Amino acid sequence: MKVEKFPDRVIEIDQEQYLYFGGTAYLGLPTNTAFQDLVIQNILKWGTTYGSSRTANIQLTAYDAGETFLASHIGSESTVTVSSGMLAGKLVLEKLKKETAVFYHLNEIHSAIQIENSLPVFINEKLNNRLLDSKPEKITILTDGVPSFQTKAVDLSFLKEIPNHKEVTLVIDESHSLGIVNKNGSGIYAAISFPIKRKILVSSLGKAFGLTGGVIASDSEFIQQIKEIETFTSSAGMNPAFVQTLSDASEIYKIQHQKLLDNLSYIDSILIKNSNVKFDKNYPLIYLLSNELVEKLKQEKIIIASFRYTKEAEPLNRIVITANHLKEDLDKLVTTLNDFNSRF
Repeated sequence: MKVEKFPDRVIEIDQEQYLYFGGTAYLGLPTNTAFQDLVIQNILKWGTTYGSSRTANIQLTAYDAGETFLASHIGSESTVTVSSGMLAGKLVLEKLKKETAVFYHLNEIHSAIQIENSLPVFINEKLNNRLLDSKPEKITILTDGVPSFQTKAVDLSFLKEIPNHKEVTLVIDESHSLGIVNKNGSGIYAAISFPIKRKILVSSLGKAFGLTGGVIASDSEFIQQIKEIETFTSSAGMNPAFVQTLSDASEIYKIQHQKLLDNLSYIDSILIKNSNVKFDKNYPLIYLLSNELVEKLKQEKIIIASFRYTKEAEPLNRIVITANHLKEDLDKLVTTLNDFNSRF
């Protein structure tokens, strides 16, 4: 299905209108006029792009503004922006692989933070024995903030079981939690209080924050080390107009985040809970376990997100709620879900 304009809450296919519950624009920013005005004004000031290295002799204050905002929002000592979330992940791995004895991964993580020879944290639902052995070593644990096909933040309580002689660095990909979960969408990073050596956030900014780019957040020492990697110094930065907009749009983010929470609360109040749907009132995704239900929604002129992460995988069917959906959109969606679920 191809569309000829940004797919917001309504899309047109073959001259027919459908409600759309897909994409990743959780805060509804790409079509938000106040947000667009900020982007336009910053493009007029900073241009459409800036292809120079971040370490060149001319430095742009746009980066200071945006990265200071992100550090405050996330609750980290420091941040640095890059051109994509994928690059953010790869830069962090490039740095850590030189000082990590063993990498571990939790669940099926996004390719941005995948690395060869990584070991699973859990084997047969039990903590990997190597995490518990007597060998002192530096380890890195890689995880998504909200695992695929889940609607709750990742459970990191297992970190308490890892002995102190394992020096733990945690890398968490918050592409689908930053801007969404916790107060004002601050994400998961600041809430991680387990006694580990270092925690690092990587995230796309093209989801909730509505701007093409990525961010790395951590302590100031680590962020400075990232800025010294050749891959970083030889790359152009994130569009400075977009980075400046991050700071300028701070109040818009709060407003849109509250709208999203209101929509989720409303759904929770009218949705009949059933095993065919997986929903949590604090997260804007509804996963569908029935392909028949996907077809039923389409018959009702409701299009949802459906895609495969790999060619061989089963389609991942999910409903995406955004701040832009209206009450009548939600009524139609939930009525269809409830009617279908009443048969079971």
